[in-house]
Amino acid sequence: MFRTSHLPAAPVAVAIAAVVSALTALPAVAQDDEGLPFPEGWQVRFDREGASMDDLYLVTMTPGYHVTTGPAMIAWHPDSVATGDFRIESETFLFDPQGRREAFGFFIGGSDLQGPDQRYTYFLLREGGEFLVKSRAGTETPVVHDWTAHPAIVSYATKPEGSATAKNVLALEATGDELRFSVNGELLWSGPRDGLATDGVFGLRVNHGLNLHVTTITSATADGAVGSIVLDQVVVTGATGSESKGLLDQIRDLIGDLKRDRERQLRPGR
Repeated sequence: MFRTSHLPAAPVAVAIAAVVSALTALPAVAQDDEGLPFPEGWQVRFDREGASMDDLYLVTMTPGYHVTTGPAMIAWHPDSVATGDFRIESETFLFDPQGRREAFGFFIGGSDLQGPDQRYTYFLLREGGEFLVKSRAGTETPVVHDWTAHPAIVSYATKPEGSATAKNVLALEATGDELRFSVNGELLWSGPRDGLATDGVFGLRVNHGLNLHVTTITSATADGAVGSIVLDQVVVTGATGSESKGLLDQIRDLIGDLKRDRERQLRPGR
């Protein structure tokens, strides 16, 4: 049985208050680079050769991580490794995709991620309530399980009334020779581990032109040891100029959603 830990209520409340305060103080223009360093230890690889880090703005913010992509990419810290029997879980919030059906999720089993023989297995969702399982070996990306609709996946179009985002919790369990991929507590796919990259670095995968908030991405082992990807408390954004005001408004809405979600969890009887 896997055991994972969750952020305690008090630190979450403090983090939310800090973000609200910071957002209130921000002007309705793009933030400059001052005070927003690239997170130490992070690495990024774009799918498209020749893509520039200018297309991806990566800075630290609490709580969680915000991702606004240019080209499709993976992001990770080399110390974020899962091997043997483990569980990876990530809570994501999708902002308005504006009609795009680009994919997002996480990868496991990463190796040679900056080299010609990069390998990993990835688990993705996209607008429309569909999921995909693929693997990568060098330039080859064979499909393990093709795009399939499932009612457990929350789309932006079907998000709860009053929510600014579509929330999904993605989880991957690797136990013995089996992999099990779930979303929002519902099993979507299971398959053999054999032939897939599973032991190695784990991290985020986000295709182009998406706007996400990732509050957690954690690993847990069967003995209860819990790890958090070293990219903890990171925001990634490419918004500039007039786009930034809309992004700040969306983050304010998201913080409200997170606070209401936490209050529901703390109600008696839950």
